[in-house]
Formats: sequence, structure tokens, C-alpha cells
Amino acid sequence: MSAQIIDGKAIAQKVRGEVTQNVAEFVARLGRPPGLDVVLVGENQASVVYTRNKEKTATEAGMRSRLHKLPESTSEAELLDLVRQLNADPNVDGILVQLPLPKHIREDRVLETIDPSKDVDGFHALNSGLLMSGRPALVPCTPLGCMRLLKECGTDLKGARAVVVGRSNIVGKPMALLLLAEHATVTIAHSRTKDLPAVCREADVLVAAVGKAKMLGADHVKPGAVVIDVGINRTDDGKLCGDVDFDAAKEKASWITPVPGGVGPMTIACLMYNTLLAAERRLTSA
Repeated sequence: MSAQIIDGKAIAQKVRGEVTQNVAEFVARLGRPPGLDVVLVGENQASVVYTRNKEKTATEAGMRSRLHKLPESTSEAELLDLVRQLNADPNVDGILVQLPLPKHIREDRVLETIDPSKDVDGFHALNSGLLMSGRPALVPCTPLGCMRLLKECGTDLKGARAVVVGRSNIVGKPMALLLLAEHATVTIAHSRTKDLPAVCREADVLVAAVGKAKMLGADHVKPGAVVIDVGINRTDDGKLCGDVDFDAAKEKASWITPVPGGVGPMTIACLMYNTLLAAERRLTSA
């Protein structure tokens, strides 16, 4: 029996609808919309598309969205100066610097300069530390979206065995912490894990976030597991695929996310959620 498909597009639409309603209430109270400023350095084509989509989605949700397009030649000092200006602007609630940055700019330096209360990507070390300690934080958008997908398909995480394949600061590590906070028993695995298929087969919830096309197959999936595929890769013929061999895994899983149309739409939806959350928290702490 094939797995049920977790429709990320539909769930993302639901999240955006919730945000839009709450933004309208925010505007009614404050007289201004939440503000999201996105910074793009250079002409990386994927980044151009991502930032355009973020700006469009924020505007549709009733937010004030502004895109700062800087040339590839922008210096690190110039970029940091812009970030500091945005930090000081009371009408800016969320700041997102699109990655990757040109090689001459240190990403860590830029991310650490963003005001943690406006860090809607959730990448600042302070927000990472708050997440680690179980305190309220702005959480990276992709793992936040994965948690919403699990909730929407009715996954009971209490006592469940969860395996996260991937250990990045953007997805793998925060995903593990969010699952742990919901009382799952969590294993972080990666490309060097010994007998990776056996480790993955222990999972009631399997999250793949390694960035390698179809790395996980049917022999990695426990019968009845929920499979969340974060990967976005291109095959040799140019088609999009995930880190999971979808056709093979769906024959063993109970629920599975497709690629595209699974986790991807949730990332931007949760960016909108984070921007509104940042605006609300800045309001209450003012």
C-alpha cells in the first residue's frame, strides 16, 4: 500500500492564510504592517528567484516588503553597514540576508551582525542557543515547516523514534532539537554514519536533509514510517528530486513528502510566520 502524500503546497497555503489574518489584526492595532527587508548581493539566479518569491509572498500577506539589491562587488563593510541601518530602523521587523554570499564576504560575520530579534532566518548564534536551551527563539524556517507538516498529518511525536539524516546548522541540528522538544527520541545521522540504512530503519519519523539526490532508498525506511524529504536536487536530466528515492520509499512509508511540493513551500510560509512573530515580540518588549 502506497504512502499518503503530505501536500506541502496546501499546508503552506493554510499557514499563509493564518499569517494574513494575523497581519491584518496587527495593522489594526499598530497602524502599520510588519516589515520584512531582504538583502540580495550579486546575481545568483536561484537567489534572485528566492528573494523575488519572498518579497511577493510578504506583500500578499499584507506586510511591507523591501528588497535591497546590491552588486557582486559590494564589500563586507558596506553590507555590514546596511545591516546595521536595518537593525536601527523601527519599521523593520525582519531582516534576511540571502545566502550564499560572494566569496569575499564572511557569512558568519554578516549573520552575527543582524539583530537577533529581527533574525527571521533563525541563524544567529543567540537564537541557536535559545533553541538549544528550550527557550523562545526565532527558529530556522525549513525545520519549522517540517514540524508543521508532521502536525498536519497527525504524527504523534511523544516517545517516537526520529532519525534526522544531516547535521547542518540550517536544517539538521535545529530539526533534531525541535523533535526533541516534542518528546521524540532523536538520532542525528549523516553520510559517515556506520550502517546508515539500519539506523534509518529504526525511525518512526525519518527526516532527510543531506543534499544528495535519492541517497535514501527503500532499505532506509521502516514500514509505516513518516518520511520528510528536505532535499532539493537535480538529476542528470534536469528534473527536481529529493534526498529520498520517492518511488521506492512511498511503498513502505505511511506518509511522505514529495519533491517538489513538499517541504519547499513551507519554508517561505514559515518565513512569513517568523516575520510576524518577530514584529509581535518586538512590540511586547518595547
